[in-house]
Amino acid sequence: QVQVVESGGGWVQPGGPLRLSCAASGFTLKRFRMTWYRQAPGKERELVAGISGTALTTDYADSVKGRFTISRDNAKNMVYLEMNSLKPEDTAVYYCRVDALDAWGQGTLVTVSS
Repeated sequence: QVQVVESGGGWVQPGGPLRLSCAASGFTLKRFRMTWYRQAPGKERELVAGISGTALTTDYADSVKGRFTISRDNAKNMVYLEMNSLKPEDTAVYYCRVDALDAWGQGTLVTVSS
């Protein structure tokens, strides 16, 4: 069945980097736009970044533009979120989503604090 599993979350100091990974299975990854969402404590889930099936187009929330980079390796069935210059307000559970299938992973927690 369709499954996406996030990994790579953890604790990082402000200004530091972190890379999240999303392992996809049960479907042909290259056919689908993939997105990363996040949900901070007490806040609604928000779209962070998206990437088309062929990786030709990407889009980002204004709050992460210039700091985060979404990428994918269809041959390895993987999607990534490279996060740099992290801020405390980036603290959240990050989720990977298969847009057209509305399939979500369980999330991975990112904590940015000193």
